[in-house]
Amino acid sequence: MSHVPHELHEEFPDKADALHALKLSNAHFAKLADEYHALNREIHRIETEVEPASDDALEELKKKRLHLKDEIAALLAAA
Repeated sequence: MSHVPHELHEEFPDKADALHALKLSNAHFAKLADEYHALNREIHRIETEVEPASDDALEELKKKRLHLKDEIAALLAAA
């Protein structure tokens, strides 16, 4: 398994302009993006064994990241 961080601009490569615009104009979107970024970094540190965590804890973090990604995708689709 590769341990590549799932950055938003990589998850939504065709939405780079919309990501940037929403971060500037929508406080809720900016908060979600910041939460996603922090959670994503934490997951990456665990996957690369920089930070220890149980498999269950890692799976829970991944579920939270997926939920945030779904919320972000919905806001991007509505934009």
